[in-house]
Amino acid sequence: MDLRLGAAAQATDEEQAAVASVLGPPETGWDGGQRTAADGHAAYGGHAARARRHLLLPVLHAVQERIGWISPGALDHVCARLTIPPAEAYGVASFYALFRTTPSPAAVVHVCDDLACRVNGAERVCEEMERRFGAEGAAAQSNGAGVTWQRSPCLGQCDRGSAAMIQHAGAEPARAGLAPFDPAQVRPALAPTEPGEPAAPLVPQTAGDRSPLRLLRRVGQVDPGSLDSYRAEGGYEMLRRAVAAGPQGVIRELKDAKLLGRGGAAFPISIKWEAVATNPVRPHYVVCNADESEPGTFKDRVLMEADPYALLEALTIMGYCCGAEQGYIYIRGEYPLAESRLVHAVGQARARGFLGPDVMGEGFAFDIEVRRGAGAYIAGEETALINSIEGKRAEPRNKPPFPAQVGLFNKPTAINNVETLLCVPEILRIGGPAFARIGTEGSTGTRLFCLSGCVERPGLYEYEFGVTLRQMIDAAGGVRGGRPLRAVLLGGAAGSFVGADALDTPLTFEGVRAIGATLGSGVVLVLDDGVDMTDLLRRIARFFRDESCGQCVPCRLGTVRQEELLGRLLRGTPIGSAEQEVALLDDIAMVARDASICGLGQTAVGAAQSAVRLGLIGGNGEEPA
Repeated sequence: MDLRLGAAAQATDEEQAAVASVLGPPETGWDGGQRTAADGHAAYGGHAARARRHLLLPVLHAVQERIGWISPGALDHVCARLTIPPAEAYGVASFYALFRTTPSPAAVVHVCDDLACRVNGAERVCEEMERRFGAEGAAAQSNGAGVTWQRSPCLGQCDRGSAAMIQHAGAEPARAGLAPFDPAQVRPALAPTEPGEPAAPLVPQTAGDRSPLRLLRRVGQVDPGSLDSYRAEGGYEMLRRAVAAGPQGVIRELKDAKLLGRGGAAFPISIKWEAVATNPVRPHYVVCNADESEPGTFKDRVLMEADPYALLEALTIMGYCCGAEQGYIYIRGEYPLAESRLVHAVGQARARGFLGPDVMGEGFAFDIEVRRGAGAYIAGEETALINSIEGKRAEPRNKPPFPAQVGLFNKPTAINNVETLLCVPEILRIGGPAFARIGTEGSTGTRLFCLSGCVERPGLYEYEFGVTLRQMIDAAGGVRGGRPLRAVLLGGAAGSFVGADALDTPLTFEGVRAIGATLGSGVVLVLDDGVDMTDLLRRIARFFRDESCGQCVPCRLGTVRQEELLGRLLRGTPIGSAEQEVALLDDIAMVARDASICGLGQTAVGAAQSAVRLGLIGGNGEEPA
C-alpha cells in the first residue's frame, strides 16, 4: 500500500512535533521514524497500527493548531504514522469545514451569518469585516492584515445575536468565541493582555424563583471549574443511587419516566440502554452527542459551560447501566469554552476517583474522553458521529444494524445528547413515576427551549411540556419593540415555520405533530414583520446544500434542486408557473424524505414547504403584504 501523497516537501520538524504530541515519537522506520538496518528484517504495524486510526482527527487538529493548515507533507507524515491510505486521509481532512488543506494565515475569524445572527445584523458585521480585513477568504499576504475571515454556519451563540469564533495557530494555539461580536474585538482577542472573563449564559429564569427549574437549577450557582462546588449542590449523589439500584433498576426508572430523547427523534432512551446492556458482545461503549449544530440551538452549550460535572455524572450512570468501561463526549469544534471546561472536569473527576478503574470504590471501571469535531453538521447524526470518532468522514451509515448492535468500533453503543442525559439524574432524584407526572402523558418532564430572534429577552428557557408559544414569548417580554409577529421557526433549519395561529398550540411532541411541525432540538426563533423572509429561506437552502455529506443521491441533488427552485420563486422567474414549482418542491421533499439515508435529507425541505404553505413567500419574488 502506498502511504505517500508524493508531496514535494516532507513534513517540517514543527509538523512532525505536532503529530508526535498526539501519537508519541515514532519507534521505527515503519511508522515514520528514521529507517535502520533492523527495519529491513522485521515489519511492524498490522492490527496495532490500524487500531490507532481513531486518532486521525486529534492528529489533524494538532497539526492545524500548530501550523495553521494541513500541508501535503504533514498529511504524508500522518499517513505513515497511522498507516492510512493518502486518499482516505485527504478525504477526511477535506471533509470538515474547520480543517484547511491550502495555505492559510495563522488567524482565521469565522463570522456567523446563519438564521439567528442574520436576524440580528450579521450582514452589517460581514460588511465591516470586509472593510477592515478585505474580501472574505482573502489571503493575509494580500490584505496586509495577517487575518483572514470567512462566513460560518451557526456557532451556537444564538442567544447573543451576532457571533464569531477565532482560530489562532502557533506555539500557543487558541480558539475564542465572541458574542455579541464587533469586528473591533478581533485585534485584542489575538493578543490578549489577560484572559477575559467568559460572559455568563443568558438564562433569564435563574434571576427569579428557581423552584420550577430542574436541568437549569444549578446554572449560575455552581462554579463550573470546581468539583467541590458541584458536590456541595448534591453532585454524584445520583450516581451512588444508581449503583445502589443496579443497572436494571435504573432502566426500570427510565421506563417509568417515559423519557424520550431530546435531540429531535424522540426515541425512548430506556430501549437504547437496555439493548446495549443485554447485548452479549463486548466491550460496550457510550457516547454523549454534544455536536449540536442545528441553527438556532445552544442549550447543550449552556449546560456544558455552566454545569459540566452534571454531564460527567450522567454519562457515568449511562456507562454503568450499559456495561461500558469507556465513554466519549463528542463536542463540536465551535465550542472552545465548553470543551475546555469539560476537559478540566474530566481531569478533576479522574483525580478524585469519580472516573477510572474503580469508580468511587464501587467496583466498576469507567472513563471518559472528550473528542472535538471539526465543523460538520452531519456529524450530529449518530452513525456519522461514530464514523467521525473512528477517524473517518462523518457520513451516516445505513441502518440496520443500529448502534446498539454494531456501533463504535463495531461494538454495541448507546448514544444520547446532553439534554437527554441530564434528565437521568433528575429521574433518579425524584423517581420515574414522579417524572412521568410532569408535562403530559405523551411528553413527560421538562424541555429546554432556545429562544432567539426578535424577542426582548432571548436565552435558554426551561418549561414543562405543554407550555404554549404565546406563554413563552410573553415571559420573554414579547416581540422586540412591540412589532407584529410574522412567524416562528420551530426546530431550527430542519424544522418548520408556524404562524400566529399556532401561538396557543401546546409545545409537546404530540401537540406540534398535530399541526405538521416538530420540536426538533428545541429551537424557537421568533420573527417579526421586519425580517426578510426571502433572505432567510435562501440561507436555509444554502445551509443544507453545503452541509449535505453527498453520500446519497436524493440528498446530494435534492438540496441543490431546492436551492435552485427557491431562487427562481424568489426572483419571480418560475419555470412554468409558481404552482408547478411548488408541486416540484413537494416532489423533491417526498423523494428526499423516503430515500435519504439520514435525517438531513429527510428534513431539508421542511422549512421551505412550511413557508410556502403559510404564504410567507409568493411566486412573484415578493413577500406577501
